[in-house]
Amino acid sequence: MTPAARLQATIELLETILEEDRPADAVLAQYFKGRRFFGSKDRRAVQDQVWQIIRHRARLSWALGAENANARMLVAASLVSLEKRAMDSVAGLFSGAKNGPLPLHANEKRMVEKAATRSLADAPRAAKLECPEWVLEKFDKSFGENTDKEVAALGGEAPLDVRANTLKTTREAVLAQLEAESLKVTPTQLSPIGVRVSNRTTLGNHLGFKDGLFDVQDEGSQLCALLVDARPGMSVMDLCAGAGGKTLALAAQMNNKGRLIASDLSVTRLERSKLRLRRAGVHNATLRVLEEHDKWLKRQTSSQGGSFDRVLVDAPCTGTGAWRRNPDARWRLKPENLANLTATQDAVLEQGAQLTRLGGRLIYVTCSLLPDENEERVGAFLAKNGDFKALDAAALWSEVLPGTSPVPGPYLTFSPVRSGTDGFFVAILERSQ
Repeated sequence: MTPAARLQATIELLETILEEDRPADAVLAQYFKGRRFFGSKDRRAVQDQVWQIIRHRARLSWALGAENANARMLVAASLVSLEKRAMDSVAGLFSGAKNGPLPLHANEKRMVEKAATRSLADAPRAAKLECPEWVLEKFDKSFGENTDKEVAALGGEAPLDVRANTLKTTREAVLAQLEAESLKVTPTQLSPIGVRVSNRTTLGNHLGFKDGLFDVQDEGSQLCALLVDARPGMSVMDLCAGAGGKTLALAAQMNNKGRLIASDLSVTRLERSKLRLRRAGVHNATLRVLEEHDKWLKRQTSSQGGSFDRVLVDAPCTGTGAWRRNPDARWRLKPENLANLTATQDAVLEQGAQLTRLGGRLIYVTCSLLPDENEERVGAFLAKNGDFKALDAAALWSEVLPGTSPVPGPYLTFSPVRSGTDGFFVAILERSQ
């Protein structure tokens, strides 16, 4: 493909991403699936340019002087502002040549020339940090004077972490296997079962992955699962299991012994977890699709509490802690989304409480960094449920993990700056009466 043709493909992809309420990675996958003629280098070049523009969308729009710049303008602005190309070079790419973008008209040229001269130092704070203003105000409540550093880190690229499946192997064996294949790997700093891969690579076709020796999972997610402290012989519920990432980790903690229920409202998500569980050699997990007024759930509870030693509520959330992996999600997030999610979070916490036995633990987890979804939800729950108390998660750290907690308790908030992981919130609540 010519450089101009690659540029046109970038524009087409961005147009679809801006117009549709779908994750950018899903748009990219569908686009390339229907265009087999793209070579691997062309695909990589277009993908890299799309992600670069998404990660810098706010500052590019500001540089253009347009609140909602279109795809053509964002692509052109990225060439002069991020790649520092001369206007003559940009005009050459926007020439109207076969398979390339149409020429820039006079007003577009003026906007791109403006973008070339504007300094990011003059941009408003929200544009510098690539964050919607209303969300930035909430981050300020969470991080105070450290907000700019924390939010800026959410704009970077996330590392590739894998979790060694201790039902089949050890972390040392996974490290040795990947190193033997010329991959640059290191043990994760905090998780005792994690491996960080520095190379830009995909592991879906790797033999070790297919054999269930390891699974892709961010180190922060590994820590959340480990803090559940699921032990062999326990009765454990993963209430919002999704595609089963944390279920796999819980089964390994339990050494395949005990009762593990993975439940979710989505049949599709649970179906995806079946293959993962089989591949990992998990035998003690049962998948259960939840329904409204589910009779099975009611049978797991009594006036003295539920029947589970551990209940993990990995609640649906805004995903602000995973912006490094889903940079377009910040622009699809609306205040009404947050309001709907907090109501759902309250509901699943109450449901989880009913399943937790006396002396058992209810572990509330989100991949969000917003106080509305984290401390405020736990505070509201405890105010209504006097039979639960919050345990100091930082103090419990040494019972299940090496060293001391990298963040203070009683609730733990992981982030790229604090822990080198995606953003996660963990609260450990115990049923005391």
